[in-house]
Amino acid sequence: MSSATLETPIRNLVTATGGFAGTRRSQFPNVRPPGYFSPDADPAAVRAFFEANGYLVLENAFNPAEVEELKQETTQICRGQRGELPDHPAADPAEPDDSVLQRFLCIHFPHKCSDVMLRAIHNQPTIKTLTTVVGPNVKCMQSMLFIKSSGKPGQAWHQDEDYIPTRDRSLIGAWISIDRANTDNGCLWVLPGSHRHGILWEQHWHGDRRFDCAEESVNFPYRDEEAIPVEVEAGSVVFFNGYLLHRSLPNKAPQGTYRRSLVNHYMTCESRLPWGKPPEGEHNGHFDHRDIIIVAGKDPYAYRGYESIHKPSVRPSGQGGCDKWGGKGRQYKEAAKAEAPAATA
Repeated sequence: MSSATLETPIRNLVTATGGFAGTRRSQFPNVRPPGYFSPDADPAAVRAFFEANGYLVLENAFNPAEVEELKQETTQICRGQRGELPDHPAADPAEPDDSVLQRFLCIHFPHKCSDVMLRAIHNQPTIKTLTTVVGPNVKCMQSMLFIKSSGKPGQAWHQDEDYIPTRDRSLIGAWISIDRANTDNGCLWVLPGSHRHGILWEQHWHGDRRFDCAEESVNFPYRDEEAIPVEVEAGSVVFFNGYLLHRSLPNKAPQGTYRRSLVNHYMTCESRLPWGKPPEGEHNGHFDHRDIIIVAGKDPYAYRGYESIHKPSVRPSGQGGCDKWGGKGRQYKEAAKAEAPAATA
């Protein structure tokens, strides 16, 4: 929800920074917008665009065989073949895959149960881009697997740093497209340059059925009409800064259509990660979350050791309510209206 008004002129927020974007092999989208790069792109061009706009697309980061492996592994995870998920018992072997997949919007920490998802964290074109825009020493702390079948909601405007705090604003999401993502099936939308404010905008409950149970960032100085869709071919990776405002809309493609994606979050190793509640007796200023994976360079805090804390979990889509993601007070508008007492004469 923006603080910009209808009288605010619509701006082109993308800053074109030039440089060699690499040898393109992908055919989608037909016209390559600014910010789309190939693995052989000039690192200086990659870095300049990311710093100015807060996002970029790396095309052909995963080859077709790797994409197919991610797709098949997604099905196996949802079927419970990599371990039962909370409140989701393993599927009956006779149940069709489509029926199983439609029960899920997002699974958190799939790399904790799947070697395929774990390998994706270490994808070499991805790591090369990360070391270009983040620095030589990079760690990963989270993965999220979105299934998003036809009819499933998107996520309202938000900044990832609201959920994973860093000390130095180095948080970056790497959004791997397992299916071609477009405006019909619910691709990402971004507000280019919105990361440069360095502000975490206030969040409110939206009550909007287009979106899942996560809150919406509000009062930022942009209009929805200034957002741009990031349409990508399967195998591409969208990188975005933790302060960049972004959202996705529902999958409105025909029944049986998916917009599967795997999102991994990274940051510089030099910064501690004050994520979660510190152990009793430990000062928050000293806390460093250690359920991490080093993907490049060295960890200056290796002496602290490493832990395995998180387990795979299922994110609610909003269908059936948001009690497990924000409490019973978080109702969608039509549900709240239905429960309102009837007027009396």
